[in-house]
Amino acid sequence: MLIGLVTAVAASACYGTGSVLQAVGSRRSAREEAAKGGGSAGTTAHGGPSLASTAKAAVTWEFILGTVLDFIGFGLGALAARLLPLFLSQTIISANLVITAVLSIKLLGIRLKQLEWASIGVLCSALVLLAVSAGPEGGHHAAMAIHWWLLAITTVLLVGGGLLVRRMGANGAIVAGLLSGLGFGALGVGVRILNGIEPFDLAELLADPALYAILVGGIGGMYVHTVALQIGSVNGATAALVVGETVLPGAVGVMWLGDSSKAGLGWLGVTGFLIAVVAAVGVAYFGQDTHGGPPEAVPAEPELAKS
Repeated sequence: MLIGLVTAVAASACYGTGSVLQAVGSRRSAREEAAKGGGSAGTTAHGGPSLASTAKAAVTWEFILGTVLDFIGFGLGALAARLLPLFLSQTIISANLVITAVLSIKLLGIRLKQLEWASIGVLCSALVLLAVSAGPEGGHHAAMAIHWWLLAITTVLLVGGGLLVRRMGANGAIVAGLLSGLGFGALGVGVRILNGIEPFDLAELLADPALYAILVGGIGGMYVHTVALQIGSVNGATAALVVGETVLPGAVGVMWLGDSSKAGLGWLGVTGFLIAVVAAVGVAYFGQDTHGGPPEAVPAEPELAKS
């Protein structure tokens, strides 16, 4: 379990740093688009970012570096998902919210409210409860029907949700963050149940719907997360992401994969899990108006602008 804990913490650090770098790139790209078009370029009729502006944000050097860290975090998180119960691995990884909040102070000039700090502190306490209560992980096998349902639900959520977010415009940041979290959560479940890994069998791997659920969840989650970073609070969007990537895998792991707590500590695990989700919602709620205005209202990041 120790190796799983270390890899989950490392994945959290990569994801947290990557989110802030992606936010820096997204906001710089949005400001440049607004400056070129008088404040309306790069937006849809509903006030959200256009596909072109999202694509331009994704090729800034800050965003690319953040994406590299995300891929490293994905590898570490995938290992953690196979070594730990999903409710523990995903919740530790979701602690990237703390890293995101701290780095956003330096790189985005964000000043966190006292209630945001309090929510982050509660989240950290909940992670301790989960670590103490967690027992050994369950199995990696799931009925093929679950593999197909995972692919279908992930596709519907991200495709349909992505279209909804674009229509919501500037009001869709929290929804986009939640959808990206559900995508990354589905990715974690897919990694856990993926066939053809132990022992390795390429034909079995390529025939597994869970593999394509991983691709849809990863790519779709990355896209809507980029949209969320363009139009809303980085901390609020990340907190909503935390809820999505924690609740779904945790529930699947307990109900279908045999994940459990230590004997007699189930109540502690449930308490820690619920507190972690509520604390993440608190960060999203209290930070939703932090730097959530239009691109032209977001101040430049002087530390990176000099690079």
